[in-house]
Amino acid sequence: MCGIFALLNASGDEATLRRLVVELSSRLRHRGPDWSSVWADGKNNFLAHERLAIMDPNEGGDQPMQNADGTISWVVNGEIYNFHQLREEHGLDCRSTSDSEVVGLLYEKYGPSFVEMLDGMFVFTIIDSRGDEPVYMAGRDHMGISPLYIGYGDDSSTWLASEMKCFQHVPQIKKYELFPPGHSCFWTAGQKPDFVRWYDPKWLMDEAYVPTNPVDYAQVRETVINAVLKRLMADVPYGVLLSGGLDSSLVTAIAAKHKAQAEHSLDWSSDGRLHTFSIGIKGAPDLANARAVADHLGTNHHEFHFTPEEAIDAVPKVVYHLESWHQVRAAVPMYLLARKIQALGVKMVLSGEGADETLGGYLYFHEAPNAEEFHREAVRKTSRLHQWDVLRANKATMAHGLEARVPFLDKEVLQLMMNLDPGAKVCDMAARPDGVHPKMEKYILRKAFDTPEDPYLPEEVLWRQKEQFSDGVGYDWVDGLKNYSETIISDAEFALRHDRFPEETPQTKEYYFLRSMFEKYYPGKSAVNTIPDGRSIACSTPEAMAWKPEWQNQLQGDISGRAAGVHDAAEEYFVAESERDANVNGPLSPSSSRQGHGPASSGNARVGSHQNTVAARARRGAKPLRAVRCRAGAAARPRTLIRQFRRF
Repeated sequence: MCGIFALLNASGDEATLRRLVVELSSRLRHRGPDWSSVWADGKNNFLAHERLAIMDPNEGGDQPMQNADGTISWVVNGEIYNFHQLREEHGLDCRSTSDSEVVGLLYEKYGPSFVEMLDGMFVFTIIDSRGDEPVYMAGRDHMGISPLYIGYGDDSSTWLASEMKCFQHVPQIKKYELFPPGHSCFWTAGQKPDFVRWYDPKWLMDEAYVPTNPVDYAQVRETVINAVLKRLMADVPYGVLLSGGLDSSLVTAIAAKHKAQAEHSLDWSSDGRLHTFSIGIKGAPDLANARAVADHLGTNHHEFHFTPEEAIDAVPKVVYHLESWHQVRAAVPMYLLARKIQALGVKMVLSGEGADETLGGYLYFHEAPNAEEFHREAVRKTSRLHQWDVLRANKATMAHGLEARVPFLDKEVLQLMMNLDPGAKVCDMAARPDGVHPKMEKYILRKAFDTPEDPYLPEEVLWRQKEQFSDGVGYDWVDGLKNYSETIISDAEFALRHDRFPEETPQTKEYYFLRSMFEKYYPGKSAVNTIPDGRSIACSTPEAMAWKPEWQNQLQGDISGRAAGVHDAAEEYFVAESERDANVNGPLSPSSSRQGHGPASSGNARVGSHQNTVAARARRGAKPLRAVRCRAGAAARPRTLIRQFRRF
């Protein structure tokens, strides 16, 4: 994983443009601290690369890369897990052992259709100079695991970058947007890139499709194992992020149990043990759970701690790196952990994102009205990951030059999981399909690895309730952020929120606080249009809020797993005063229109009535949301911190 930047078909003096490219590319240096390079063709086309060296860390793996005669040049960010197979099957004349080299060589041999051959997480830009005028191609992986943004100039120039911070305060760029996942584009100078979808499985493209495939637990187990093993490909030290929850624990167990089978993987540990990493406030559920899993698996475990004050200190930097006002609760601990891991010399980690979306692992899935709607919500959640958990996992770790790989979003894993009969995924705590365990969230995954003759995990871990990362690192962090925001944002400021933010108006002081920081770093409509609709109950999509009347009429909702009412700690759930007010009688500002790219971007629909009153809730028998004071010690608020954020 690295940072890439491209300026194509620019107008102006080449030397001046090169200095601009160097400056803008340097904004990505946190993604690629190992080396920087810029290539130009003499026709005002530039490719820049900020390298994080993971495969072939020698100079042979430096980018931008060229083919043998120098007529095709390219930059890549990501990992191509099947690059050895592609080299052999297609007779590619590679001069390095870098996985990125196959991108340009496959393009040279097959043209734009080559992208379908790639198995991995990637974005790329190619300049083909074989004709009289250069031809350009860019592409992004199937799920948008690697980030990419595209900008447009009035002079018909095109700008591409791994992060949109490269486009800020650049007068030549008139508009920019997300480069959609699973798409590529192919264009010539003077044309505007036209996105073409290359990843088009039926589960994603056919809205009427409801799969009927039965579950084969052995197949599920082997497919997930293979996905983990291929992601152990690395020439540098690596480890696993271990929260102690089901998904990260399974990834850890597979890596520990089968890592000797991994190909092209550096075994850097002196004692052969896998390294695992966790973080949380002292006493947090995740820490104890992760320690128990690490002890069971015999990993070399590293446990780190933070305080609510340290987390709040980090929020501005996290918003800057995240390029979103969503996912901050989970991103802050991940950002802090990545810094600790990077300091140990580790460059790559595996992470557990993706299983909750494909299998309906969030607690609100218990409330799905039927199997068909369960499946549609799983599709919505999975197809939008590039703006949510995947974005957070990538940018929070790459802020410190640490690459996170996500086995549950492997193409083969997705093809299997998203074509299973959703009836097998539906939660029913009264049912016990195996005669022992309740049919809880992610039952399929749990049962696939329920192998008592050769266990992957202890019984109590394999069958433990879902705990969202931002909650599991310590409830005091989530509740403290809410309470802190209530303190630093005055009622007078908040009352004018519709004037300050007429589009995507924040409905709570927490989101006003986060949105204010986002606006500081990323002003303008283009930036706002990259952000999805954030209304949610326990990480649901906005559409799923129609499942229950008491959800449907909430303006903001809350992403905490405790908000769904299913969690064991739901009774202790903290609702801030502004959150309560938004959910009982606050007006909702009109949603800004967004440009979408197929089903993956269809999630901006507002559902149900948002004019909710206490009387209306009483008529439906719904309990009013309550405002609760933060528990003692949840988040101290030193005067210096309050002064620090007042400027927003």
